[in-house]
Amino acid sequence: MGVANLSYEECRRKRVEENKKRMDALNLPLLSQALLDSSPSKSKSKSSPSKQAKHREMKKQLVVVRRSSRVTKQPGPVYAEVLVNRVAFPKRFSSARDYPDHFFASDEARKNAFERAERLQSVLEPNYPNFIKSMVRSHVSGCFWLGLPSHFCKEHLPTNDGVMTLIDEGGDEYPIIYLARKTGFSGGWKGFSVAHKLADGDAVIFQLIKPTTCKVYIFRVGDSKEDSDSNSS
Repeated sequence: MGVANLSYEECRRKRVEENKKRMDALNLPLLSQALLDSSPSKSKSKSSPSKQAKHREMKKQLVVVRRSSRVTKQPGPVYAEVLVNRVAFPKRFSSARDYPDHFFASDEARKNAFERAERLQSVLEPNYPNFIKSMVRSHVSGCFWLGLPSHFCKEHLPTNDGVMTLIDEGGDEYPIIYLARKTGFSGGWKGFSVAHKLADGDAVIFQLIKPTTCKVYIFRVGDSKEDSDSNSS
């Protein structure tokens, strides 16, 4: 029994030594140690540097703001509240006849100008259609838009937008843009109105002497009856 056991132990020892030599040849001890070093138990004990870093305290500091090289040597701007006196600009009169903005023709004056226009209308050539337009503020100031009688436009004026010509009593001609769908004068009417100093209450006769040309007669709201009659004659 003792001899058998001894031979077994010697065989075992020899196998162990052979295995150890093989492991050394393959560097297995070093590999096993490396695996042990990277095991989860050790990785938990070594936390990442970001986790171990202490909380940084943010401190506010006053620093010099970087400025352009063009203004680096110049002093910084100083902002302060100052009182500014408001300058009162004179109002521009909407009417070229230097009437104040609150001027409106009275009903009596407007009626008088319209009646004087009717007297001239009654003696005009009947073959040339015409109509009388009493001026209001929107005609002679602001938007300078002149709406025409729709029935007159449908019967006598072109059906498409175009340029018409207004001829005053002095023979001067003024091109006016006529908008057929809106039945009115647009661009160019302001120039005519300002040039003739039209104002609220004036009565104007438009006499169509050609398909796109109108003769214009103006009756001032501020003129007397006698002066108007002498001028129209």
